[in-house]
Amino acid sequence: MTDATPQPALQRMLTTAWTRRGWLACGLFPVSLLFGALTLMRRILFRLGLFRSARVPVPVIVVGNVMAGGTGKTPIVIALVQHLQARGLQVGVISRGYGRRSRDCREVHDGACVSDVGDEPALIKRITSASVFVAANRLEAARSLLAQHPATQVIVCDDGLQHLQLQRDIEICVFDDRGIGNGWLLPAGPLREPWPRAVDLVLHTGKRPAFVGFRAQRALADHARRADASRIALADLMHPGAKPVLAVAAIAQPEDFFSMLHAAGLQPARTVSLPDHCDFSGWSKPDSAHCTVVCTEKDAAKLWRHEPDALAVPLLCTLEPAFLARLDALLSALPMAGTGPTLSSRHGHTTS
Repeated sequence: MTDATPQPALQRMLTTAWTRRGWLACGLFPVSLLFGALTLMRRILFRLGLFRSARVPVPVIVVGNVMAGGTGKTPIVIALVQHLQARGLQVGVISRGYGRRSRDCREVHDGACVSDVGDEPALIKRITSASVFVAANRLEAARSLLAQHPATQVIVCDDGLQHLQLQRDIEICVFDDRGIGNGWLLPAGPLREPWPRAVDLVLHTGKRPAFVGFRAQRALADHARRADASRIALADLMHPGAKPVLAVAAIAQPEDFFSMLHAAGLQPARTVSLPDHCDFSGWSKPDSAHCTVVCTEKDAAKLWRHEPDALAVPLLCTLEPAFLARLDALLSALPMAGTGPTLSSRHGHTTS
């Protein structure tokens, strides 16, 4: 059984319209032309220097997307940070901190209140122990991070492909199984900017890549984590005497989590889909029956406040060796003082 918080009618219509070039998409196409013109003008103004952008004295890697909605960037960021740390580099992470109630630039500390820093930055901090700063202005976040942690050698930006105030050295564009939808710009389609556009690496998180690029394999761990950090094997939730499982997900594509649970052999008796970044305020179990609640790691810190016995199932993201080799080559070509290519030099064909 599946429960879902209903999307607003307009959002449902647009999500459906973005998969094809039907009557609604065609009706909105003139508006998308205006959106495209404004997007192009903004980029030109940055290139001409009329809108100011700046770089920081270390290489910046942006992990972003051109699609509206989530494409699985945060697990990529975590895997990327862990790879760079394994190379012996001091890595910092910056993020907008989507969904947080605070508006300032701040560092994400261990145990920080998720509502103050955002669920994704809190997750990145907990898993990687990297220095993490959040701010609406990524340039401000990067400068603050370096001021507090001057030994940082490389910064990874979680999202921000369209945030041109911060110059970047490497751009990674992430896609899921939606590809580019109907290929049109907002609001007629799902694209934030035209595709193809020049990026350094294209990475697909889905099972059916729509075009050439590298692959990221995603699967759930064989265990779940309690609020006290202790573990329980997923196999223990499957034996005949185990309680029924209620699976909860408040992510961009909740069905992906439920499908991975099935792939791991876990058959939830009920699933609950909530809006991405839901804070679980007012949460209560859909029924009074005794059950085991399982959720994503991203949701856990918020859900544990209301459901302390919930179990978080880690998501494992594996980046293919060819992708990591290409990334390492690009990074090795950059001086650690950060005098690589400027924003104005980014033009030409998409690179994968």
